[in-house]
Amino acid sequence: MKQLKHHSTDVVVIGSGAAGLSLALSLANHCHVTVVSKGALKEGSTLYAQGGIAAVFDKKNDSIESHVDDTLAAGAGLCDREAVHYTASNAKNCLKWLIEQGVPFDMEFDSKGKERFHLTREGGHSHRRILHTADATGKAVQTTLVSQVLSHANIRVFEQYNAIDLITSKKSNKQVDGIYIYNRRAEQVETISAKFVALATGGASKVYLYTSNPDVSSGDGIAMAWRAGCRVANMEFNQFHPTSLYHPELQNFLITEAMRGEGALLKRPDGTRFMPDFDEREELAPRDVVARAIDYEMKRLGANCVYLDISHKDKDFIIEHFPTIYAKCLSVGLDITKEAIPVVPAAHYTCGGVITDFNGTTDLHNLYAVGEVAYTGLHGANRMASNSLLECIVFAHAAAKDILTKIQAMPIPPSLPEWDDSRVSNSDEEVVITHNWHELRLFMWDYVGIVRSTKRLERALRRVELLKQEIHEYYANFRVSNNLLELRNLVQVAELIIRSALERKESRGLHYTLDYPEHSDNPKPTILRPN
Repeated sequence: MKQLKHHSTDVVVIGSGAAGLSLALSLANHCHVTVVSKGALKEGSTLYAQGGIAAVFDKKNDSIESHVDDTLAAGAGLCDREAVHYTASNAKNCLKWLIEQGVPFDMEFDSKGKERFHLTREGGHSHRRILHTADATGKAVQTTLVSQVLSHANIRVFEQYNAIDLITSKKSNKQVDGIYIYNRRAEQVETISAKFVALATGGASKVYLYTSNPDVSSGDGIAMAWRAGCRVANMEFNQFHPTSLYHPELQNFLITEAMRGEGALLKRPDGTRFMPDFDEREELAPRDVVARAIDYEMKRLGANCVYLDISHKDKDFIIEHFPTIYAKCLSVGLDITKEAIPVVPAAHYTCGGVITDFNGTTDLHNLYAVGEVAYTGLHGANRMASNSLLECIVFAHAAAKDILTKIQAMPIPPSLPEWDDSRVSNSDEEVVITHNWHELRLFMWDYVGIVRSTKRLERALRRVELLKQEIHEYYANFRVSNNLLELRNLVQVAELIIRSALERKESRGLHYTLDYPEHSDNPKPTILRPN
């Protein structure tokens, strides 16, 4: 493998979901932007987001303070109130920006025949404040933003490229000058120098055996930032979505929380409901509560799944509100208008990440982090439904505004050090990567899942330390590949999750441990610092 290319740009955005593309579009009228996408530009978690985006459009019945209070309640005492208020206050303007870009949110007519946005409700929300496009909001957002990006003259797109590592300045390891990227088609390493680097790589749920996330969600940005010297926070809080379809032919298919918002009921295999036994909010309790309830019932009964039933609703209502889910389930012989949907929890969202301020700036000069990769303080110990895409747009706009105040005065970075692969060879043991990948995701599911214990976490830590050493040796001796780069990052992120979980001597939100089942009186974010 030979390094053949060096690229230069004003801002390089690593990631092509809602956060990355919104940031690129917010910058592109004023500077040159390069977007690096690991897969196709349209791929990523945004594409699969079903529910919607939260914002207060019904001022008569709702308020920003209510949105703030709901988020704080869902976050189980660990949200940063200032971050929550900042996000909720900027929500409506950011949604208007998406509408201007062309996102077709669902509309309805009020009693006077006036058209307005159709607002739905999801778990944790006290009011209907979710703008959506049927049950495929993420697809509508992603498709719209991709179209705008591809038509903008100042945005260059690199598809099928893995980000490898950040390149810090020769003068100071606290400043980022660019990044190494792996061209998957040419199988070569290239470099990009930039005045600013922005991580918008999403989360790390692929570290678990069962996940709603696409294959690209391997924690790349978190791992790269950590290796470069950034702090991370709250990595123990990985959200498990309560309702992922349990079917061998449709793995990783999510059943949106909006279905429970529209009246779907969770039932045991015998058809009886169980959520009233766990929480007064029943099916509309926050995700951590619902996921633990499902996990408990499955283990108690020895059941492979539980069931989500909306068949008591009118058939036309179901098909109109959930066309994607209806069609997908029907493709495997499951008619949700007549029968209940088999569901299990699945790793869904990384609530922690790289520590940033409200402008998206990190511990390193010229490095930003936006979206699921970042820790802003918004989510606390549990993310409330439909705040994730919102966070992407709000902080993308904030980061763009901050970058544009600095970009004219920022000099072009000096030449970057070349990638040296002169002492490595091609691997003849790719099976090692496959084996380690499976081992990692299996023990993370078994030992660091919905219910934890100190013994399980310590067992996981011993295993991840061995894997990390083995992968480091492998990385040092063989040429890089997509699978090796992802595994390297996943192992690093797994270690951060485990160490964070061991630090928290209580149960709170998404972190539930048998050894410390109670809340502590003075909870604080878990912050890890690189050595």
